[in-house]
Amino acid sequence: MFDEEKTINDILKGNLTAFQHIVKQYQNLVYSILNRMMNNDEDIEDVGQEVFIKVYDNLKNFKRESKLSTWIAKITYNVAVNYVKKNSKYQFNIIDERSDFQFSSETPETKLIGKEFDIYINKLISELPVQYRTVITLYHLDDFSLQEIQKITKFPEGTIKGYLFRARKLLKEKLEKDGYQ
Repeated sequence: MFDEEKTINDILKGNLTAFQHIVKQYQNLVYSILNRMMNNDEDIEDVGQEVFIKVYDNLKNFKRESKLSTWIAKITYNVAVNYVKKNSKYQFNIIDERSDFQFSSETPETKLIGKEFDIYINKLISELPVQYRTVITLYHLDDFSLQEIQKITKFPEGTIKGYLFRARKLLKEKLEKDGYQ
């Protein structure tokens, strides 16, 4: 059983081995967020390592006002946003109400040959604008509350709700278009 409090205290006392428990406990969370924000595996690996370095370096500043997972997710999100902004191969576009999001024109049959439905959903999520896929991933896949997402992303709660609504609507429209009810 992972004892968060004891692990943090051990790390702060200089036990570097205890940090492996943090990495093991939260690596899926970190890589889940990064996978939604970036497409290149090498970039994801590099940014993931940078996240854990920042977590280690800043653990002494963790005030325990939120869950450790929320704090790590916030670091992950911020490091990824900074990386995406600096890296020209990614586009971090501002979303406006007039945007028209187009999905690929592949048929459901070609998408699902040899694949599970969840892979198809993940592909649809990956085609959403970065803000939508980040919020929908944090909420539905990583089980963060609206308040935790607000702490992580610094988006106002109303914006988060709007992004969730629009992301769900886009996913529903695409599924209906492809013959899924």
